[in-house]
Amino acid sequence: MRRNHSEVSDPKKITEILSSALIGRMATIGADGYPYITPVNFVYHKGNIYFHCAPVGEKLDNIARVPLVCFEVDIPLSYLGAGYNRYQNRSTACGLHQFYHCVIIRGEARVLPNGPLKVEVLNELVAKHENSPNVERVHEDLPAYKACAVVEIKPRSVTAKSDLNQNKSDEERLAIATYLKARNRPYEFPGLITLKNYFAHIESQIEVC
Repeated sequence: MRRNHSEVSDPKKITEILSSALIGRMATIGADGYPYITPVNFVYHKGNIYFHCAPVGEKLDNIARVPLVCFEVDIPLSYLGAGYNRYQNRSTACGLHQFYHCVIIRGEARVLPNGPLKVEVLNELVAKHENSPNVERVHEDLPAYKACAVVEIKPRSVTAKSDLNQNKSDEERLAIATYLKARNRPYEFPGLITLKNYFAHIESQIEVC
């Protein structure tokens, strides 16, 4: 990894990223030799990636032919644009920056057979995306259960990054957090909170809300 300061190696933090992201992207190898990328709702469960889909389609054809896949998730945080450079009284050229978390998994995919694991995974998917106790449980007698496929990706390698300007000084990080708070874009508060919590030694100098 070129930017070692952004590397995430703690398995708990990697799990947090995978559990927080709602959409992942799986790359398979197409019959024409081109990569084929598909966005999917997914769940990270017991160390594997799972998603459901129609029982036929190009990605399943690709997996049946070559089961090696790459799976990526990312969580955009706050964005620093030209306004921040003007705020700092410096050139706006080449000064754009995006804070983010991301995970890249290389692994092997397969379609699960009908049975207890498929039921378990579908219920985990529902629980993650519905986040409500009042949702009907999936069971094998449901028509929707029989009409869908569930794909398992078993990781062979996992790399992760969190870009939070770790290579900047305390003063620069404080200036960024102050600017983001003053900009007051509510959807960016998760990114601001992440910056604030990551650099705990300066968190007493700025309040998020």
